Amino acid sequence: MAKRDYYEVLGISKSASQADMKKAYRKLALKYHPDRNPDDKEAEAKFKEAAEAYEVLNNPEKRQRYDRFGHQGVGGAAGGGGFGGGMSMDDIFSQFGDIFGGAFGGGGFSGGFGGGGRRRRKGSNLRIKVKLELSEIQNGTTKKIKVNKLVAAEGTTFKTCHTCKGVGQVNRITNTILGQMQTTSTCPTCSGTGQVVDKRAPGADENGLVRKEEVISIDIPAGVEEGMQLNVSGKGNAAPMGGVPGDLLVVIEELEHGYLKRNGQNLHFDLYVSFIDAVLGGSAEVPLVEGKAKINIAAGTQSGKLVRLKGKGLPSVQSYGKGDLLVNINVWTPQELSKDEKKILEQLKDSENFQPNADHSEKSFFQKVKDMFE
Repeated sequence: MAKRDYYEVLGISKSASQADMKKAYRKLALKYHPDRNPDDKEAEAKFKEAAEAYEVLNNPEKRQRYDRFGHQGVGGAAGGGGFGGGMSMDDIFSQFGDIFGGAFGGGGFSGGFGGGGRRRRKGSNLRIKVKLELSEIQNGTTKKIKVNKLVAAEGTTFKTCHTCKGVGQVNRITNTILGQMQTTSTCPTCSGTGQVVDKRAPGADENGLVRKEEVISIDIPAGVEEGMQLNVSGKGNAAPMGGVPGDLLVVIEELEHGYLKRNGQNLHFDLYVSFIDAVLGGSAEVPLVEGKAKINIAAGTQSGKLVRLKGKGLPSVQSYGKGDLLVNINVWTPQELSKDEKKILEQLKDSENFQPNADHSEKSFFQKVKDMFE
């Protein structure tokens, strides 16, 4: 089932401000909150859908990529970016617990926070670059990448925090001229998790984590571009005390092709033909990303003529069709001639048919490219 547009999910326009977006999300989150809709799977799905939309649109960088590339641009095809790719209710509250303010007993989900005050920490994100050939961009590919990341150390055990007694919060009473006032804050010992390390496994850090190499399979959709970032949810560093793992951010890097130049979905190729073929006409082969194509060279072809091979470019990352291959024909002028060749050309030099007769209405290269797409 196709995902709904994130702006539609939140009920806002594309020009909505951060404040309007937060207000819209809070309204939906409170409406479909699990505490208000116990055992309601439909409400739970809408709650997660709203959280996913807010997670993307509230981040300026992700919002820009989404506006340009849609769901694919924010990792929808590379492991399920956002909250729709398997994150739990606890994950959502660990990210956006402040959205709910004082509602629902301090902003926690009663089913996953053990008393309302505990919170699960999130591990840090990892960023890697993936280099792709043009053929991999055309077809899409799966890459297996070795990632050095923090994981929970086997053998490490935890115990209830002695400061907050596992609640995750501490209360302080202050005497004022108005009487006693009670304030609640995150426990400084366990950072709100309610647990601390009891026994550390050999080599583990103070949070019970060790570095380990993991091979991660990443699905790269066809049509990605240089600099595009895909989000593989939950494949970053582990979080302390069994919290939510961070994400793996995959940045696309294109390897330069030997002959073809990319411009969005379109590809460009410079074809050089002999003077004889340009005058008499003929045919020529041009390279594609995979294979070759044959084009006709019309008699009297001028240097700079563009030939468009429709659909021979790259696919859209949003599956909106394919670009074209634009072949720019250049007439090759020989730099050295034999005596016989020079003699033949000398005989033709004064021929009226060989005199330049430039038509000043002839369109420029850039105008030709523009006209092709109008």
